[in-house]
Amino acid sequence: MFSASTYTNRRSKLKSQFQSGLLLFLGNEESPMNYTDNCYPFRQDSSFIYFFGLDHPGLNAVIDIDNDEEIIFGDELSIDHIVWMGPQDKLVDQCASVGIRSLKPSNSLQGFLQKAVDAKKAVHFLPPYRAANTLKLSEWLEIPANSVKDKASVELIHAIISIRSIKSNEEVNEIGQAVNIAREMHIMANELARDGEPEYRIKGAIAEIVDAKQGYFGYTPIITVNGQTLHNHNYGNTLQRGQLLLVDAGASVASHYTADITRTFPVGGQFSDKQRDVYDIVLRAEVESIQNCKPGVTYKEVHHSAMKILTEGLTDLGLMKGDAEAAVMEGAHALFCPHGLGHMIGLDVHDMEDLGEDYVGYSEDVKRSNLFGTKSLRLGRKLETGFTLTVEPGLYFIPELIDIWKSEGRHKDFINYSEVEKYLGFGGIRIEDNILITESGSMILGKPIPKNVEDIQF
Repeated sequence: MFSASTYTNRRSKLKSQFQSGLLLFLGNEESPMNYTDNCYPFRQDSSFIYFFGLDHPGLNAVIDIDNDEEIIFGDELSIDHIVWMGPQDKLVDQCASVGIRSLKPSNSLQGFLQKAVDAKKAVHFLPPYRAANTLKLSEWLEIPANSVKDKASVELIHAIISIRSIKSNEEVNEIGQAVNIAREMHIMANELARDGEPEYRIKGAIAEIVDAKQGYFGYTPIITVNGQTLHNHNYGNTLQRGQLLLVDAGASVASHYTADITRTFPVGGQFSDKQRDVYDIVLRAEVESIQNCKPGVTYKEVHHSAMKILTEGLTDLGLMKGDAEAAVMEGAHALFCPHGLGHMIGLDVHDMEDLGEDYVGYSEDVKRSNLFGTKSLRLGRKLETGFTLTVEPGLYFIPELIDIWKSEGRHKDFINYSEVEKYLGFGGIRIEDNILITESGSMILGKPIPKNVEDIQF
């Protein structure tokens, strides 16, 4: 938790963008796995954390623009709670610690909102991503459940994105701490990338690091010798010398700020010539993309440049042919890289995407492409000082996709399928760092994480 002034200033910035109405923030409740008292680890809503800082269930909040009032709706713990949970700080004191002076009982929120609805006062709320919150909004605001998301306030969405997109120094520091934990995780994974090592044991080893640092996984980690599957959460393989191990794993710190780091290691410590060639292409794309990031440049342009670097490298290897610019414009590169270059990062691994991916990643000036591969670019908008984001190019050899494209003769003017087939079984390579956009360019967050060939081979 930050200081009370941090949260007060954040709310002040938000209030300044509205003339009237209520801004409603729903906190999250516990989520049962299979019965009420057996719950998943609690995770507070990120916008609630950002503006109100309180990180436990049973809370909601309202900012009343007309009356210039900020209210937390929640209940003090009873003795029954204390028996099971132990003594806790009083909720009224917790509210004061984040600059909130008004605390009202949970069961008074519905009536409070009903008065606003009856008075035809605007009630701004964010699109819910949990069914329980959808049902609450439906009941409290008299909206059919299947229409709640459509009624979410675009004005509030834009206002929050404009504020949360620009990270303060204390936020950058939190992300840097998360990156430093991820650094230890990836160094451990590199050391364990040996013949005969099971994937699940590597996952267990890096989990120990996260736990020892009082953090947690920022997302379900990818630890696989089948890196051609972009989101592979199976850990059942045993590593064999000569394979590639792709590890996409990041830590979250107690404040919930998150890192998202990927490295690819040669199992047994040495790349083959073929692996080294592909790795060098990906590394060049990553390094040059980071150098290309600066205020005023659209991330869509940086993505395009990265895909061109990948295409030129594949052309040098004989897997692609023709003009690299034309190949990228037509989407031929997406056979080998069917995802975007990166996304925003912060309190969420895909920061603020619960508010709407296009709202976060695009703008009136920069629209999402509908081209395969490029349409998966989550961030395309113009970069600004204070943005934090990922840069994560990759090259993948996906047998099923290669078979389909070859059978259809897709992009045959740009792809040498006879050469590509020699890479079936290769897997995939991705390299990812987290960066901050500075006034003059960009900087990688956290301590350097080994990625040069001489640093990860053994």
